[in-house]
Amino acid sequence: METVELTKAGMSVSRVVLGLMRIKNLSDGEIRELVGTARDAGVTMFDHADIYGGSHGCEQRYGDAQPVPASERDQVVIQSKVGIRPGYFDFSREHIVSSVEQSLAALRTDHLDVLLLHRPDTLMEPDEVAAAFDELHSAGKVAAFGVSNHTPGQIELLARSVRQPLVANQMQFSLANAALVAQGLAANIMGLDQSVDRDLGVLDYSRLNDMTIQTWGSVQKPPPGGVFLGDRENYGPLNEALDDLAGKYSVTPDAIAIAWIARHPANMQIVIGTTNPRRVIESAAGAAIRLSREEWYHLYTAAGHTLP
Repeated sequence: METVELTKAGMSVSRVVLGLMRIKNLSDGEIRELVGTARDAGVTMFDHADIYGGSHGCEQRYGDAQPVPASERDQVVIQSKVGIRPGYFDFSREHIVSSVEQSLAALRTDHLDVLLLHRPDTLMEPDEVAAAFDELHSAGKVAAFGVSNHTPGQIELLARSVRQPLVANQMQFSLANAALVAQGLAANIMGLDQSVDRDLGVLDYSRLNDMTIQTWGSVQKPPPGGVFLGDRENYGPLNEALDDLAGKYSVTPDAIAIAWIARHPANMQIVIGTTNPRRVIESAAGAAIRLSREEWYHLYTAAGHTLP
């Protein structure tokens, strides 16, 4: 498995990250098989959130089924997210600290390697966040911090107060939902919806500031969502292009969709939310493929995006 450097954290992590938001109803054996398959495929990073499965529900299932022995703790990178509560967002110092304490208990670990703020909280007081980060970091309970779904301005506002570097930003991105790159490719084109900048330059900002983009929804369509793989009614040309390249590289179309993200020079991490061990193996295979420029752009236009 190719690795990615979380430069500001001094961590080397796997290109593919296993997201565990859907494991609440899996058996212990199914969770162990899923996580074991990922580790065998070279995945070293596992993504959680306090909200997944209800209040720490998926973290609790992971901790019950797959506790990491102390002797192996340095071989995995455990990431969680905080800030979404039922009906509102909460970046208060009290909530961040208490939620992390609950995450640690549920996961059966003494520290998180990375903690992300999950969705922007417009009522955020940056100094409160800074106080929470200082408390957790000085106690050895969180090694590194980042954000999810934040704009450059929101990151700058936060960075002015926090003392720890912000190492990652988790953003929605896929072949079919590619606003991160599509806007830049259609910049300055009047009358084209694709040229509207909805992300406020976060892709270039991240590269300029050594923040790793972690992609979620990596095989999903734009809202209301669903998977574009196999959707030949709405994404016929894209699925044909994926099939052709899958044959060329002797992998699955799923792997090619992952390879498309891995090819971007922003050096993104790819979060996969599957509970199917086979898909984990396919994603790992896709992350190892380096598509040509022609192949990358062919998939991009097959997905319905415009090249001016």
